[in-house]
Amino acid sequence: MTHDHPDTPARAVSRPFGRVLTAMVSPFTSDGSLDLDGAARLAAHLVDEQGNDALVVNGTTGESPTTTDAEKERLIRAVVEAVGDRAKVVAGVGTNDTRHTIELAAAAEKAGAHGLLVVTPYYNKPPQSGLLRHFTAVADATGLPLMLYDIPHRSGVPIATETLVRLAEHGRIVAVKDAKGDLTATSWVTSRTNLAFYSGEDSLTLPALAVGAVGVVGTSTHFTGALTKRMIEAYDAGDNATALALHRRLLPLYTGIFRTQGVILVKAGLAAAGLPAGPVRPPLVDATDDEIAQLRADCAAADLELPE
Repeated sequence: MTHDHPDTPARAVSRPFGRVLTAMVSPFTSDGSLDLDGAARLAAHLVDEQGNDALVVNGTTGESPTTTDAEKERLIRAVVEAVGDRAKVVAGVGTNDTRHTIELAAAAEKAGAHGLLVVTPYYNKPPQSGLLRHFTAVADATGLPLMLYDIPHRSGVPIATETLVRLAEHGRIVAVKDAKGDLTATSWVTSRTNLAFYSGEDSLTLPALAVGAVGVVGTSTHFTGALTKRMIEAYDAGDNATALALHRRLLPLYTGIFRTQGVILVKAGLAAAGLPAGPVRPPLVDATDDEIAQLRADCAAADLELPE
C-alpha cells in the first residue's frame, strides 16, 4: 500500500456540496400521502433557518424504501423549486439493482437534482468487483456528480479502501457519505484521493474532520444544522476549543436522535416544533409518548428547546 510522503503538501479541500447537508424527511399528510407543500416549507426552513448548504432527498431518512419512483421524482421537483436557487439538492437513487438505480438517476437528473447519493447495494451482498461495476455504471449513465454512501451496517458490505481509490478516478464520483465508522479507513482514502468525505454519523463529524472529512450529511441536523455548521467553521478556522465545545454540547442530540430509527424521532420533533412532518409509513411506527419525552430531554441536554 502506497501513501503520500509526510512532507507532501495537503491536497486542496473541495466541498462539492458545502459543509452541512441534512438527509431530509419526506413529509406526509395525516393519511400517509406525500405532502409536497410541506416538503417545500421544510426544505426552506432547513436552508434558511438551519444553515444547510444542501439537502439529501429520497434517502433512508426520507423513507425511500416506502416511497414510489413517481413520488421520488415529484419530491425532487418540489424541493428544487423551493430551495434550488440557494442550496444544492442531492437525490438518493441507490438500490440493489444497477438497472433500477440508473433509471432513478436519469429521473432525478431530469427533475433538476444537482447531485446523486448512491448507496452500496444492500441484501444481495455483491463482491468488491460488483461494487466497482455498479457505481461506475451509474456514474457513466449520468451527467451529475455522485456521492457514494458507505454504510455497511445497513448494506451488509463495506466499500473497501482500494475500491474507493479506484472509483475516485471517475470524474463524476466526487464524494462519500461515510457511515462506516472506521476512521483509519477514512484516513487512508482521504490521503490517497480527492474524494470529499462527509460524515454519515452525526456524532463522528468532528473526529472525521481531523482525518480529512469536509462536512456532514446529518439527521439531527434537522435541529442542530446551524450549530453544526458553526462547529465545522470553527474547526476550519483552527478554533479547536470552540469546535470541541459545540461537539460536546450537541452530543446528546447527535446520539439521541438514533435511540430508535432516526426518521421516527425527527418527525416527532418536527411535529412538536410545528413543522411539516406527518406520520411514518409502515413498517416504521410513530414515536411513543415516552420516546418523545426522551427526545425533549435530549434536546434540553443539548441546550435546544423542543416546544411543548
